[in-house]
Order: sequence, then C-alpha cells, then structure tokens
Amino acid sequence: MKSENFLNGVSFTLLICLIALIGGLYYLEIINIAVSIGAVILSTYLAFSIQIADQWEKAVVLRMGKFTGLKGPGFFLIIPIIDHINKYIDQRVRVTDIKAEETLTKDTVPVNVDAVVYWTVWDVEKAALEVQDYVKAVSYIAQTGLRDIIGKHELSDLLSDREKISSELQTILDEHTNPWGITCQNVGIRDIIIPKNLADAMSKQAQAQRERQARVILGTAETEIAVKFAEASQQYINNPVALHLRGMNMLFEGLKEKGSMVIVPSSALDSMNLGAMGGLVSLAKCNEIQNPEQAKSGS
Repeated sequence: MKSENFLNGVSFTLLICLIALIGGLYYLEIINIAVSIGAVILSTYLAFSIQIADQWEKAVVLRMGKFTGLKGPGFFLIIPIIDHINKYIDQRVRVTDIKAEETLTKDTVPVNVDAVVYWTVWDVEKAALEVQDYVKAVSYIAQTGLRDIIGKHELSDLLSDREKISSELQTILDEHTNPWGITCQNVGIRDIIIPKNLADAMSKQAQAQRERQARVILGTAETEIAVKFAEASQQYINNPVALHLRGMNMLFEGLKEKGSMVIVPSSALDSMNLGAMGGLVSLAKCNEIQNPEQAKSGS
C-alpha cells in the first residue's frame, strides 16, 4: 500500500515541458507576464490531474472527503484540490509472518510457534472503508488466533497434526477479515519449538518405546518358531526314517565346512547309526590332506 503521489513520471515530464514552452513564448514576447503566470498555473493544475496506478493496484478516490470510486490500473484523471487519492491498495497475494512466543498449550507446555499467512484483498472498497490499517489488523488477528488455538490443543496434537492447526487458523482469519474484503488463502506452520529438557525427555520416551516394540517383535518371532518346531516334531514321531535322514543331513552340512568342529551326542550316533558314516567322512578328509595328488588323479 502506498500513499498518494502528487507527481508521477508522466505528470512531472508534462509540467516541465509546458513550463519550458511558456518560458520560450514569454522570452519571444509572444505572451506577457500575466498570461505566462496564468499558463503556469493551468499547466500545474493539468499535471496534478494526471495519475497512474500500477497493474496490481487500485486507487481509492475521495471527492470532498466522500468516497466516489476506484481508479486504475493505468492512466486516469482526477480533479485537483477537489479530488483526493486516499491510498493505493495492492491486490497481490501478501505474506505475513506471525509468531507466538512462550504460549502455553492445553497441557501447560510453553512452546514457540512460527507461522506464515498468505492473504489478499478481493474487495478494495471494503478494505479502504471498513478498517483503518488492514495490514496491521490481519497481523494482529493472526497472532491472536494462533495463541488461542495453541491454548486449546495439547502438545502432541500440535506436533502430529499441523494441517489441522493451519486449517483452524485459516477459518478464524476468514471469519474476521471477510467483512473487510480480505480473504486468507493459506496458512502454514513453519516451526514448533519446545523446551530442550522436554525434547530430551520425549526422545528418551520414544527410544524406550522402540526398544519395547523390538522386544515384542522378538518374542513373537520366538513363539512362531516354537509353533513351527512343534509342527515339525509331529512329522517325525511316527516316521523314524525321516528323522534318520534329517540327522544325516544335519551332520553332513556341519562336516562339509572347512575348519569346523561338530559335537554330536553319542546317543544320537547310536540311535541313528551315524558313527560309521562320520568316521568314513573323517578318514576321507585325512587322505585328501596327506595325498592331495593321488586324490586329484583319482578324481
């Protein structure tokens, strides 16, 4: 928003040209001093009547203190002295930063909240006539509304649902600013700062919850493994051949790893007749180590 400009680039250039022309005519004695003075006054009056508003602006024109209409954008004329441009109102989207410092939440936690409001003037006449300083008014309403919303919500809600907080603040702003011809297009919560000791406590709590969840997952896995082992044991109860083959497979898998040592209970060797097979496997490995060339030729 800018105030009235008495002389813009066009009117100033026109005034200089007219004064120069009048001065030349007076120098050539074409006109006398009285006519020159009258021409200068008329030129000044004409120059002040020329006004220009930018593409995104509307000029609020008052005639003898009474609102007569909006002018612009672009070139327009007014009646100097009688007409007065109160202000030029910018209709572009504006951005206002708001802060709520040391504001207590519903659960009495002090927080600092930074937000940003995007708003625009959609009715220039209302914005000019209904409120004195609409820019400051929007800023104060946004800050007050943000503090009220913080006081109605707990800290967990502020941290987890910023979109809800933004939506509530936007609703509050629209309710207050729509009668002024202003609408709030968007509200964003940029940052929520909580006390450091509380942040440390929340971090420890989150870590404890993650450890608890990990333990629950591990216990669930153990339970599922036990169920699967119980199901597998049912398959071996009345099928000793399958159990024998499974034992042989497990022993073979352990012996084929180089440098590994497998300890097998003697009862398992006797029941599954695995002693002879284990000895043969060990003997074969010893022969390969002592006579590697014969082993290669034999293969």
